[in-house]
Amino acid sequence: MSRSKNSPNSKFLVLMSRILPFQLPPLAPTKVDFNFKIIKDHANTSSRLLQGNSSKMPEIEIHASAWRLVEVGRVVLFTHGPYLGRLAVIVEIIDHKRVLVDGPSKKEDGQVPRHAVGLNNMIITPIVIPNLPRAAGRGPVAKAWEKEEVDSKWDKSAWAKRRDQREKRRALSDFERFKVMKLKKQTRFEVRKSMAKVRSAAKAS
Repeated sequence: MSRSKNSPNSKFLVLMSRILPFQLPPLAPTKVDFNFKIIKDHANTSSRLLQGNSSKMPEIEIHASAWRLVEVGRVVLFTHGPYLGRLAVIVEIIDHKRVLVDGPSKKEDGQVPRHAVGLNNMIITPIVIPNLPRAAGRGPVAKAWEKEEVDSKWDKSAWAKRRDQREKRRALSDFERFKVMKLKKQTRFEVRKSMAKVRSAAKAS
């Protein structure tokens, strides 16, 4: 990039050339000049690419987010309080911290009466009852719950299976834990034995 004639460096060079009998070498470009040159070259390259490939721009696909939203019809799982481990559905949003829930489950000890609860006492599940009217009564909520088969969907989910497995392990006695440990050791022994056979057969071939 050429320097301006009115810059301090140019004036210094002109003055020194008049005083000294030899010509001074030109100064190296400063850091600011170098960065400006890089930015200018990058802008020129980008403009050329846009002009040359304006008809070949790739198509962009926009997908909706898969976040679990607090919404009417969303099934929730209680993590605290007297209804711990039970399912309910949001029928109305009171404010940014509380919702109105109703749990018309057919299971024993699975029903949740309609009441207001804080969002910090529950976990949002991926199950949703679509097109549930806001503040719907107990009857319509129960029909929609049964139509969407919320209980069966929850029982088939990996989340519910892991919870059941944890509850079973917590309820084990010391002797039952010892038996589980021995069974795990036997399983590892059989797996290693079969893997050793496979390795030996591969080496022999």
